[in-house]
Amino acid sequence: MVPTITPDIDDIPAFLQSTDVIDWEHAAVRRKSDSLTTGASTVNEKVRTLFEWVRDVIPHSKDAGLDVVPCNASEVLKAGTGICYTKSHLLVALLRAQRIPAGLYYQVLRRDSPLNGMVLHGLSAVYMEDSHEWLLLDPRGNTNGCNAQFGAKDEGLAFRTNGDTGELTYSTVYHRPASVVVNALRTYGSRTKLWPHLPTNL
Repeated sequence: MVPTITPDIDDIPAFLQSTDVIDWEHAAVRRKSDSLTTGASTVNEKVRTLFEWVRDVIPHSKDAGLDVVPCNASEVLKAGTGICYTKSHLLVALLRAQRIPAGLYYQVLRRDSPLNGMVLHGLSAVYMEDSHEWLLLDPRGNTNGCNAQFGAKDEGLAFRTNGDTGELTYSTVYHRPASVVVNALRTYGSRTKLWPHLPTNL
């Protein structure tokens, strides 16, 4: 069950900002966002199109066996790959380029074997102005049983949390990526070096 979603700042324009990580004003990001949404006549169509493109066309680096660690949205677009955090950075940037408010959302999950402990998982949220609700979008990629879809409430989640094992879904959508995520991405030069040092919580 997803908790009630609340923004970290009561200022919707903050969820439209271009930042050093969510760099939607980068020319390549703007061009891609515009080209993907050509012909989409509603906000719903734009959101679905951009979400499904990042989910399905930009592979998760681990799934693809790639070792690069992009961070900024423009870097993810150029690399053509990313992990959960960075695919979410790209999706949020593409949405903001269409002037659709979007932010970052997080879960704590138990790590896949053979690694132990917990890991922070990153996904996205978009503000649907017609319903005044935040919609969760997980562009991680539907492999190994994941089935994140465009829809209401928890249908956008690739992973369901189990509180009995310490997993949780945070209730806050952030207008900027978590600093622990950005610091980790920028500290390690490859995915294999990063993997044992992924954040465990916010």
